[in-house]
Amino acid sequence: MVEANPDLWLSEDPLPRNPAQITKRWLDEAFAAGIQANPHAVALATVDPDGRPAVRIVLCNEIDADTGTFTMYTNTESRKGRALRADPRCAIVFHWPSRQARIEGRASLTPADRCDAYFATRPLEARLGAWASNQSEPIGSRAEMLEKLAAVAKRFGATREEDLVPRPPHWGGFTLVADSIELWVSRKGRIHDRARWLRDSNDWNPTRLQP
Repeated sequence: MVEANPDLWLSEDPLPRNPAQITKRWLDEAFAAGIQANPHAVALATVDPDGRPAVRIVLCNEIDADTGTFTMYTNTESRKGRALRADPRCAIVFHWPSRQARIEGRASLTPADRCDAYFATRPLEARLGAWASNQSEPIGSRAEMLEKLAAVAKRFGATREEDLVPRPPHWGGFTLVADSIELWVSRKGRIHDRARWLRDSNDWNPTRLQP
């Protein structure tokens, strides 16, 4: 179980057993506090097939604390999508005021039914944009992009939020199965609380780290 104050336990020993549960708690609290426009924004680091590292901000839309998994939705043919399909090793970082969570592991494609369900919740323009944009590929102008968007809206006859727009075959999710989670809480005098959990089978093994 998680104590009432999710920061105090990191100052005490023994450390708790499930770091994904704490990360989910921190995210829920960030949403409730309204301290950021997108509390679920993470920096996602990948490695391209040619070995070039890349990092970008994406949204982590789902955390399953029981399984220690983190799901992000995107164009699977984008640069990050191609990178993850070639090398599933990746890392994400959440940062909130006074708190940070670093997650490392391997990502795989999210099941189609979950992708369909999430896609249906997106705003109409975002659903149309998923069809219109060849993400990460060059385009001549902003006007050309808007023309592509208008053409897709016409194709599906979609003008209202409730209009049906199916999920494109190139749009889906990547679910990161964490094998390492590191949590950090800011403390006075920069003597921060910091700990890392490594997964062994389904068990998490914590180690306190110096700040």
